Order: sequence, then C-alpha cells, then structure tokens
Amino acid sequence: MSDSKHEVLWSKGLQAIDLEVNEQQLEKLKQYVDLLSRWNKTYNLTAVRNPAEMIPLHIFDSLVVASYIKGTHCLDVGSGAGLPGIPLAIMQPDRHFTMLDTNGKKTRFIQQAIIELGLKNAGVVQSRVESWQAPQPYEAIISRAFSSIVDFVNGCSELLAEDGTLYAMKGQFPIQELAYLPKGYVLTSRHELDVPYVEGERHLLEITKA
Repeated sequence: MSDSKHEVLWSKGLQAIDLEVNEQQLEKLKQYVDLLSRWNKTYNLTAVRNPAEMIPLHIFDSLVVASYIKGTHCLDVGSGAGLPGIPLAIMQPDRHFTMLDTNGKKTRFIQQAIIELGLKNAGVVQSRVESWQAPQPYEAIISRAFSSIVDFVNGCSELLAEDGTLYAMKGQFPIQELAYLPKGYVLTSRHELDVPYVEGERHLLEITKA
C-alpha cells in the first residue's frame, strides 16, 4: 500500500471513530505500527504481518473503545503487543495504563514502545494476573485477548476497585459465556462497536460488582 493510501486509511478511520487526534498523537500511532511491524519480523508478536492491516485490526480496534473507559488508572490484561493499552495511552494522556502479560518478549516490546514513544502514562508488568500483587486497585480493567469472560472476571476480581468496571472486548455477543458470569458480578452495559475497515461483529461489555 502506498503512503498516500496509508494516509487516507488513517484519516478516514480515525474520523469514523470520531476521535480528535492531534499531529503528535497521530505520529506516535504511526510510530507504534512501524515498531510493531519491525519487531514482528523477529519476535512473532502478532499474526497480522502487513502494517496496512495492523492499522484497522489493531489500532482502530483498540481506539473504538476509548470513549467508554472511566477512571484514572486502567489495567490492560493479556496485553500481548500492548493492545489496546498503547494506542489508548497515546490518545488519553491523562489516564495511566498498566499493561500486563506473561510473555517476556511481548513485555520487552511494550517496554521498548513506551520508551520510544515517550509515554509517561504507561507501564508494563510481566506476570500472571492471578499471582500479581497490584500497587493499588484499578477503576478500569480491560482485555481484548482473554479466552472467556469467566476467566477474565475471576482472574481480575482481586485487582478491581469497589466501584470499578471490567471491560471485555469481544467479537460476537457471548450469550453462553455470560450465563456463567461469576456470582457477585453483573453485566451493566453492552456496546456494539463499528471498527472502520474491519468486517465482523465487535462488542464491548461492561461488568461491575453487583
């Protein structure tokens, strides 16, 4: 894809999400895609190889949830290559994002991205969520990679603030998974997401303590 087509993709996609992006933020989003593409050749961080596909499948897919997140501290669980945490941290400098993953090469990449992008509002931890002792409870905990909602809620229950929200990013609406929602938790909101240039269903579920 040519540079001009890349520019159109960025411009139209961000416009469709209805996000106000300044030049510095756009530059950092592009820099992150370049960095991810470079590291991916050696470390296999994501199955998406083509940078032109990374823009909608990773960046737009992450940013489409931006307007729903509340609270000053957000934990991104199973962050992988820093998704959705890094794009959100670029766009929301007043909110702090902690990215947690068990995979060493992925957390090393996240750390490098944080340094190169100059993100003062981001940090990374290599650990299993169940065994991590967080410095404070989180008002927002998000994941786009957890296998099931039950595992997500059970794994994060000790890290969630009393009035906090769990944000589960899903494809199709997971009716069966929600039938087994752990006791003491309720689905308080559901959002159908329209990710520019991405086909298929996307949902964001907000889960809170009952």
